[in-house]
Parts: sequence; C-alpha cells; structure tokens
Amino acid sequence: MNNKDSSASPVITNVSANSEAQIWSRLRQGRGYVVIMRHALAPGIGDPPDFRLNDCSTQRNLSNEGRQQATRIGKAFRSRRIQVSRVVSSQWCRCLETAKLMNLGKVEPFPTLNSFFSNYKTQSQQTAQLRQFILNNRNTPGVIVMITHEINMTTLTSDIYPKSGDSVVLRANEQNKIEIVGQIKAI
Repeated sequence: MNNKDSSASPVITNVSANSEAQIWSRLRQGRGYVVIMRHALAPGIGDPPDFRLNDCSTQRNLSNEGRQQATRIGKAFRSRRIQVSRVVSSQWCRCLETAKLMNLGKVEPFPTLNSFFSNYKTQSQQTAQLRQFILNNRNTPGVIVMITHEINMTTLTSDIYPKSGDSVVLRANEQNKIEIVGQIKAI
C-alpha cells in the first residue's frame, strides 16, 4: 500500500554523484548546506501502539550500537572541521538522542521533522514546511544539521531510502529549487 502523497514531494534536483570526499569538502565551504539525517540505529519499525511523544519509555529508542554510531558521526563532522550553525531534530526521543550524542551544538526540537509514519495526514504540510525552511536558509552561514526519520527523508527526496545514520546533503539554488548534493552513508 502506497500512502505517499506525490503532491507533497517538492521539486528536487540531483545535481551530481559527488563522492563523499567531495561532499565533505563542499560542507566545509559552509553556506546554505543542509544535512538531513535519519536517526541512528534503533531496532524495529515505527513505534509501539499508544506511544507518547513526551515519554521515551513508550517509544522505539536507540540501541547501544546506535548511540555509538551517533557519537562517531558527530566526530566525523568535527574531524573534518564542518562549521555547524544549527542542529534541529524531530521531537522523537531517538532523534533527539542522536542529535545530542553527535555533540555538534545546541539541539532544537523541530516539529516539522516529526515522523508521519503512523499518520499521513500531516505529510503534505510538513514536507512543504521543510522545503520552505531549506529555501529560507539558502544563504545561512554554516551547515544546518537535521535529524529525522526515513519516511520524512524519502518523501522529501522522492526516491532516497536512507538506512539509520545515513544523510542526504541538500542545498537551495538561485532558482529556488532544492538540489541533492549527495549522500553520506552511516559511519
């Protein structure tokens, strides 16, 4: 069953198949880049029935391996001297914990990144808001790091299905289109 609302998908251009080394180099230039990442390893799919957003004990959470993965990813940013200007995260515990363990700056809960896996009613609105956020930050100095869920990333990009810890690097161009600069696989 495909619940994906194709009208929610923004126009995204895949600019090239940059190598990861080229992507990291572009991120060091640091103006207008957005790294949208799927949270680190959290075994399972979705969340238990009746989970509560404000109660981590009711949600699917990071495993020990996921915590280590998030820490490694943060170290990769720091060792490459990527200037992170902002870190925003879904309000789900596994995303917030991923962002905090990456240790790239103050983590801001950002409801636009919340999962719509169990409720597709907000998919179009959230995807439009996310696209607008990226466009609005076209000239922002530094890199914005966003931690979210597979469904949100796949809806935004139309065809990328990230594994836990995978990132997609995006940038808004002068024509107000969002470009996929490339992908960084989980470390």
